[in-house]
Amino acid sequence: MRTPEEFDEIRPYDPEELPAIFEELIADPEFRAAAEQVLPEVPYEEACNRLRRCRTNLEVQQTFFYPLLHGIVDQCSDGLVLENSQSVDKRVPHTFITNHRDIVMDSAFLSISLLDNGFGNTMEIAIGDNLLIRPWIKKLVRVDKAFIVQRSVSLRQMLASSARLSRYMHYAIATKHENIWIAQREGRAKDANDRTQDSILKMMAMGGEGSIIDRLKQLNLVPTALSYEYDPCDFLKAQEFQQKRDIEGFKKSPKDDLVNMQTGIFGYKGRICFRVAGPLNDWLDTLPADMPKTELFTAVASRIDKEIHRNYKLYAGNYVAADLLRGTQEFAAHYTSEEKTRFEAYLESRLEKVTLPNPDTAFLRERLLTMYANPVFNYMAARQE
Repeated sequence: MRTPEEFDEIRPYDPEELPAIFEELIADPEFRAAAEQVLPEVPYEEACNRLRRCRTNLEVQQTFFYPLLHGIVDQCSDGLVLENSQSVDKRVPHTFITNHRDIVMDSAFLSISLLDNGFGNTMEIAIGDNLLIRPWIKKLVRVDKAFIVQRSVSLRQMLASSARLSRYMHYAIATKHENIWIAQREGRAKDANDRTQDSILKMMAMGGEGSIIDRLKQLNLVPTALSYEYDPCDFLKAQEFQQKRDIEGFKKSPKDDLVNMQTGIFGYKGRICFRVAGPLNDWLDTLPADMPKTELFTAVASRIDKEIHRNYKLYAGNYVAADLLRGTQEFAAHYTSEEKTRFEAYLESRLEKVTLPNPDTAFLRERLLTMYANPVFNYMAARQE
């Protein structure tokens, strides 16, 4: 099935396009260097032949990315679980909207979790064009079922770009029958205070038919909470907070993004948990049909936040961080003295990784504690509502 031309600039490659794209990637020296780095045990020609035998995007994922990602889980974590997946109908495509911790791994880990839990398919993934820093990377992610969020367009072009993106998401769900992953906000919540941006929901409601509620329902939104025990990029995020504090107009460079991606992929993550909150459609049906737009989007965002917050998996380090940040023993029942000592040692090891010329250790420590404590505070607030 050929995807409509209007989406050519942003969509994943269709299966009939893959053979030509494979040859372009195979001939690219940068792609070869990357492939030989991540698949050192496989001769390049053999990897190329395996790639050429793939007929669909899902086959590429199953042949290469699935075993590669499970290898990362084995080597860089203490396990990956998807909980409460039975709350969604696996025969129906859904839009999984999650909190955002890691540039690459959030969607990658959820994709393999879907396969491991009987979904039969992975997801199409929303990815910002700011991350597609090399031509081969842009090609590879489109092979890997990514569609592109154009963040580098002018303000004048943004409205048309957002409308096209929304139409594509509706097309992917309704016609291609693909699951979708999208983060609840643009960019990672570097302080782990996860909040859904109204602008994401407004974009989603540009496509589809009927009322705003109808359009959101057509995407089958499923809030999903993601919890890493340890964030490999925590020290880089803390470092960026100081840079933004001290350097007016500071912005990460493409090189910084690459460092964050590499660190997120290969750094230690501890335990990883996705917890599906369940579809939003029944709740959307309870909203008044005449609800003003602004109030509607705010209400939906708040509901997504609550569902994500109340479904966090909290670890001992989260509770330790909450108590250290506030100077209390409020959550002491959730950790042992050994777990507290271990987490404090972990904090010190992260501070030692900061490479700033004038690190503000007290500020950096507070930022690290905040990252691990915020899920506790949001969880408690959501559970009390």
